[in-house]
Amino acid sequence: MPRLLLFYRLMVRPLLREPVRATLTVLAVALGVAVVLAIELSGAAATGSFRSSMETLAGDNDLEITASGGVPEDVVGLVAALPYSIRISPRIEDYAIIPDTKKSLPLIGADFVAEGNDPQMDFSNAGKLQAQTSSEEAFENLSDNKSIWVGESLGYKAGERVDLLINDQVREYTVRGVYADSNGNESAILMDIAAAQHALTRYGRVDRILLKVPSTPTLDEWQQSLRTALPAGVDVRPQGTGTNENRRMLAAFRWNLRLLSYVSLVVGSFLIYNTISVSVVRRRAEIGIVRALGASRGAILSAFVGEAGCFGLAGALIGLPLGRFMATGAVKLMASTVESLYVSSRPGSIELSLSFVLLALTIGVGVATGSAYSPAREASLVSPVEAMGRGRREYDVRVQKGRDLWLALVLGLGAAAASRAPAIGGKPLFGYLAAILLLVASALATPAFVYALASVSSRLLGKLLGVEAMLASRSLAASLRRTSVLVGALSTAIAMMTAVGIMVGSFRETVAVWMDDQLPADLYMRPAGSAAADRHPTISLGLAEEIEKLPGVAAVERLRAYEIQYQDMPATMASANLNVLRAHKDSDFFSGRPREQVLGELRDSNAVVVSEPFTYKHGVKTGDVITLSLGGKQAAFRIADVYYDYSSERGSILMDRKTMLRYLPDPAPSNLAIYVSSDAKLETVRAEIEQAAAGHRVLLFTNRDIRTEAIRIFDRTFAITYALEAVAVIVAVMGIAGALLALVIDRRRELGLLQFLGGTRSQVRKLILVEAGLLGLLANLAGVALGFGLSLVLIYVINKQSFGWTIQFHWPVEILIVALTVVYGATVLAGLYPAQVAVRLNPLEVVHEE
Repeated sequence: MPRLLLFYRLMVRPLLREPVRATLTVLAVALGVAVVLAIELSGAAATGSFRSSMETLAGDNDLEITASGGVPEDVVGLVAALPYSIRISPRIEDYAIIPDTKKSLPLIGADFVAEGNDPQMDFSNAGKLQAQTSSEEAFENLSDNKSIWVGESLGYKAGERVDLLINDQVREYTVRGVYADSNGNESAILMDIAAAQHALTRYGRVDRILLKVPSTPTLDEWQQSLRTALPAGVDVRPQGTGTNENRRMLAAFRWNLRLLSYVSLVVGSFLIYNTISVSVVRRRAEIGIVRALGASRGAILSAFVGEAGCFGLAGALIGLPLGRFMATGAVKLMASTVESLYVSSRPGSIELSLSFVLLALTIGVGVATGSAYSPAREASLVSPVEAMGRGRREYDVRVQKGRDLWLALVLGLGAAAASRAPAIGGKPLFGYLAAILLLVASALATPAFVYALASVSSRLLGKLLGVEAMLASRSLAASLRRTSVLVGALSTAIAMMTAVGIMVGSFRETVAVWMDDQLPADLYMRPAGSAAADRHPTISLGLAEEIEKLPGVAAVERLRAYEIQYQDMPATMASANLNVLRAHKDSDFFSGRPREQVLGELRDSNAVVVSEPFTYKHGVKTGDVITLSLGGKQAAFRIADVYYDYSSERGSILMDRKTMLRYLPDPAPSNLAIYVSSDAKLETVRAEIEQAAAGHRVLLFTNRDIRTEAIRIFDRTFAITYALEAVAVIVAVMGIAGALLALVIDRRRELGLLQFLGGTRSQVRKLILVEAGLLGLLANLAGVALGFGLSLVLIYVINKQSFGWTIQFHWPVEILIVALTVVYGATVLAGLYPAQVAVRLNPLEVVHEE
């Protein structure tokens, strides 16, 4: 009870007298907690719980047989002839689009007759919820290539007709039945496997074969037994391996976003540290009194840590609903990024489970109490006489600033050493360590930086802005501990904003320059529908031939892409007509050799070029030989060179079209690159192509259209990082406002004395606003310097080790100037309310209150 009474009188009662400052501190913690929680919730919904409809509807199968480009149909018969009791379920898998709603859904072709008795996939009763036909009639419709079954969440009934866009064709299908899905997350278009092969023109192959094996022997033993019976280019693996591969691929993406979200908490920890430091300074007399009356050091320590814990708990409780709300927007941004750069997926529902509640409470209370421990411990260690000494702590900071500057130099050298270390397990852990060391070094160097700049500038400011500016500068130097914490908090947020801005600006410029050389054709064509990194719908072969015959077309380059697995990681394998002449400005190969020389090695040979991310993920280089499983065969390919590629971090392999057709004889292209004759008008040729493609659902882009769309997707991809940095800056500015308010209250005698001696209210207001402006200026200078160092770590270490991209450094000057100006303006505005409080002080009251 005595401890609770002490806590109430020493901590709670003063906070109740200053609701604005307490509220700002709680909101700063709440925003930090909310951002972390939003990223965790949206990450779990968009990527962490990634499980496609194709996997959900796979039933209880144990193994799957796969091959790049599809499994030959005769493998189904081969497995069926084995002397094992195995349930065999061949699958055709792709995507279909409902043109009216533009909704993209998995298209699954299954052997309904063979699986009719499967309790996990009871297709014979697929229409039992809303069926208007019996099961017998449903089976009769299997021979009809226009029959489909859909999930009930789509809202269709048996007998209704639905248009579906598959590849570049729109066809009408009849709904034969509706199956139960789960809130739309398992909805798909189901067809008989023969109808799916016909719709996708994918004859003679299936995408995978699902297997249900007996419980004994083990799955590993089953895999070994089946591998010996299968062709060399066909693999057998645990069912759902593709989902796990995608999760591993998305790990770096989630990891980096998670770390960015913690920036707000780091800034919040500075502010909690400052808040408790202010509390210690302002209650020095009370601390001395209670210590003199017998209060133990532990009681003082627990009181101040308890105050911080209350801030953290209140912030966490507010951050919970705020984070859930923010997750709604974050999951949309994250899901679009995942689909553009990684894999097709539909985000799951956002679930605020008990584990997330505990996470919010832990980080809220943990960060607050951890940040407060140092000033609380200092308060508990001083003697009663020292506790009542007014300027002791500021004196200590001034004395120790030289020592801290040397320590900052040592940590900076440590950061430089850590940045040169390799990744561990595919994660740039030493890169993160280098960033942390730079942040700590900056915090330690801040007191010396602030003291030097404030001392040097005071006389100059006095001449330029008057005596108020001189007093403001000297006041900041005098209260060095508090000023350093404020500058450190805001400069950390500005540094992350600057670092991310430089990284994104450099990446954007690199991509723009890269696209200038990668898009030599005049027009590009792909099937209609939403684009995704792992989807490669095809264009009708006859359309490509018809376009090639048009008089204004000089050449048509056919590109075909497949999704493959290489060393248990997803990758893209593509082919192109390498005999099409292209005009390229520069070589985009690591070797620097002319493009024609490199591509000449690929023509009609087992040689490939691979993307930079592929080499990083799989540890290969020019001259190495890789083995690929293509269409049931294994083939060795020599890496002729490595090319820069920023379209996806999955990793890509490019070979000659003739070489690919030897292994995968499907000639339908995924994309067309169309070169217009020099004597023809682009608009005329485009109109002729659109007329030729009238019966096909395709999209035709000009060179400029492709660039514009790519930059739009790029900006959308990084929108969430901008949002995270904006929140960190908001938290820091709120901290500035709260700290300035505390500064005014703590200096009320000094400010009252200024008015008592003749200072006007406008001069007091100017004093506070100049202090806010100086804080913003100091934070901007420190933040830009720190941000530059962090940007080097982001570009050349963390990005390289996470994604394998080489980014050319570029200063986004205009964006940085605008952003820093906005932050500076917000900092000055944050001083308006404290300035108003200062001018309302009654000089007689504050001078005589003690």
